[in-house]
Amino acid sequence: MADQLITLSDVANAAGVSLSTASKALNGTDRISAATREHVRVTADRLGFRHNALARSFARGRSQTIGVLTHRASNPFSRVVLATVAAELGAKEQAVLLYDARMDEQDITESVLQLRARRIDGVIVIGTGTSFPTPSLTNRFEVPVINAFTVTEDPGDVTITADDVAIGRLAATHLLAGGRRRIVHLTAEPHDLAAQRRAEGAREVLAAAGLDWATPVRFGRWREEWGEEAATEVLAAVPDVDAVFCGSDAIARGAERVIRASGRRVPDDVALIGVDNWEQLMHDQRVRRHLTTIDVGLEEIGRLVADRLLEPDLEPGIQYAVPQLVIADTA
Repeated sequence: MADQLITLSDVANAAGVSLSTASKALNGTDRISAATREHVRVTADRLGFRHNALARSFARGRSQTIGVLTHRASNPFSRVVLATVAAELGAKEQAVLLYDARMDEQDITESVLQLRARRIDGVIVIGTGTSFPTPSLTNRFEVPVINAFTVTEDPGDVTITADDVAIGRLAATHLLAGGRRRIVHLTAEPHDLAAQRRAEGAREVLAAAGLDWATPVRFGRWREEWGEEAATEVLAAVPDVDAVFCGSDAIARGAERVIRASGRRVPDDVALIGVDNWEQLMHDQRVRRHLTTIDVGLEEIGRLVADRLLEPDLEPGIQYAVPQLVIADTA
């Protein structure tokens, strides 16, 4: 029957049940026994039956289509969340309708209007990070809305995002466990929320150990050039520094060049840890994993968002992905 379209009637006949029972079994109703449901499912799989998604959506009163609104789909971090969301929803037989608003109010408004004109069951808004609050779009839709990898201006929004405080704690804990005590921190602008919270989390851990930064935090930019500049300042101010926690892998790459150029060994003399798991993010097989870093949990965010959006009732508030330490050569 491989070249033949298998219908629900074919499944019912092969399973020895009525058409109604076969439909209930494959649509997940609880009005039949588990044994019958499993028997029908196995029969359908054996025959190669595939649901007619359009017909089933009409039967359920749902389109099985999720609107996804990105602020910049080309962003490397957003791409990971988007790809995971699409894969997870696809496995649940949900289609994805993507609009890229690029943070421009006119683009956002147009994308919202187009999504509202579609028969969607829910909306996922994917941001580009946790550095700055993004506008809340929840009240612009009549369907459930979840925000992913961002922070919004409304604390009542349903949001799943990276835990910057936990990221800072994890980095400092690892450095202290390695016997480091003269620790410094290089990060982005002081008004950047991600930079603030990562520094805050790390300092909490240091304070609990009776320590503080060996020199005041250097705030600058999420760039390698800033890593070089800040590391040069730090080495002059604290010649006996034994660990550097960088707010991003880009900063860490710049800092490492300066540390090695000074004659210090990494990690023997100075341990170095970043944030982002950039080497894995880029999927560059030519690059051997080198930098010890913190993975902020982009794939977990995507999985959690896809799971929660399909729940009957969404609880407002923020849920955080758990960051993971990725140990390599530098710490």
